Amino acid sequence: MTHIAVSDAKAQLTALVRRAEAGESIILTRNGKDVARITPTQTPRLTPEQRGEVIERAKAAVRGAIIDGPCAARSQDFLYDEDGLPA
Repeated sequence: MTHIAVSDAKAQLTALVRRAEAGESIILTRNGKDVARITPTQTPRLTPEQRGEVIERAKAAVRGAIIDGPCAARSQDFLYDEDGLPA
């Protein structure tokens, strides 16, 4: 987060708004004390390349975490006996 005096922000408002649009938060100060904040109203959009990177990181995070076990489609075979009653 960037801190900037209100008196300095007056001359830089357009640039500060552009920075907020890019995802940065700016704190405005008066006499050294925080008085206001300029923040983005929504998160910045990811480029297609950034989205691809997020997807690949998620895939890598779960790779190897899946445990082999019984087929979920046949799970009733493990839950119920041959008479259809809970095992």
